[in-house]
Amino acid sequence: MNKKQGQLLSERFEVAFNQVHEALRDIVQINDERFIVLVKIGAKKYQIIDTFKKDLEQYARLRNAIVHEKMEVGFYIAEPNAKVVHHIEKIANVLSQPNYAMSIATKRVVYFNHNDSILKVTDAIKEYGYSKFPIYHNKKCIGLLTAGTIMKWMAQNMENGMVNLSNIKVSDIMEFEKEHSIEIVSKDINIFEIENIFEKAHKKKRKIEGVIITENGKIDEVPLGIITAWDLIQIDYTIE
Repeated sequence: MNKKQGQLLSERFEVAFNQVHEALRDIVQINDERFIVLVKIGAKKYQIIDTFKKDLEQYARLRNAIVHEKMEVGFYIAEPNAKVVHHIEKIANVLSQPNYAMSIATKRVVYFNHNDSILKVTDAIKEYGYSKFPIYHNKKCIGLLTAGTIMKWMAQNMENGMVNLSNIKVSDIMEFEKEHSIEIVSKDINIFEIENIFEKAHKKKRKIEGVIITENGKIDEVPLGIITAWDLIQIDYTIE
């Protein structure tokens, strides 16, 4: 690598590093703006930052060498290779332009009205394999009905090994459903903001069963997608 190529790579590295630093400030939002602190705190809160934690810590050391140990104008004591530059540029792009939450949401949301027959719900469990269903009343989401509560209700109402569900409505079983914390958000929300919702609830020792996505984040809008904590766990942030 000649001097001009090395200088170009170092400049590209610095630009990408600064983009990452700015993105970390926006995502982590703490009073301490030091790069390494943002990485360490952010890795505890966000899966995406944890994925890149080791790389970013190494890049911080390289950046210090590039910036603080420059021998003369245009000459760096340490120079990143093309592979490193390409990788940090990809990380900068991921952090600066996060995916919308809809990209990880279950988009076919199966939901019911509180006056629907419970048989519709059991059919949906069989067809889709879902275990949680948003329930609406007067066009507003009033909570979630879970397969577990349906099973408990059936066990308590069984006679001679049989349960008659023909006249049972969703509302009958919702009376036995414990309150499930849900959040309703706009389709414009990104993945970092979704992770933050779950993180804040966790700090308050409050479990969120699901985040429902609607057009404008209003309780009386049709659900476009639903996200659970399990969806966050399955996100793959790896990049080549």
